[in-house]
Amino acid sequence: EVQLVESGGGLVQAGGSLRLSCIASGFTLDAYTIGWFRQAPGKGREGVSCISTSDGSTFSADSVKGRFTISSDSAKNAVYLQMNSLEPEDTGVYYCATSLVSSTTAQEFGQMRTTWYDYWGQGTQVTVSS
Repeated sequence: EVQLVESGGGLVQAGGSLRLSCIASGFTLDAYTIGWFRQAPGKGREGVSCISTSDGSTFSADSVKGRFTISSDSAKNAVYLQMNSLEPEDTGVYYCATSLVSSTTAQEFGQMRTTWYDYWGQGTQVTVSS
């Protein structure tokens, strides 16, 4: 059974940092793209960053470039999202999800589409206070 479990969310002041973890089970990361999405109250789900572990390619949304870094650890079957210089606008529930669509496709489109992703975790709350 495919499972994704996110952790690492919390309450942080603006300018602070958090590191989110996505631990996968039931499959190995090597054949998949893992993406991070976020959803603020009353808004749609927004693609933040993704990584294709097979070739190491990544994509990040313009809103987080230079502040967020995605990485993976195949030995732990995990993907991480290091979030620095957090802003109140980063507040939301953060989800990780799996896809067979490469990060290079996200680069070409300039976005991550939720329809490309099949399995989703339950989410972890990130709240950034001003």
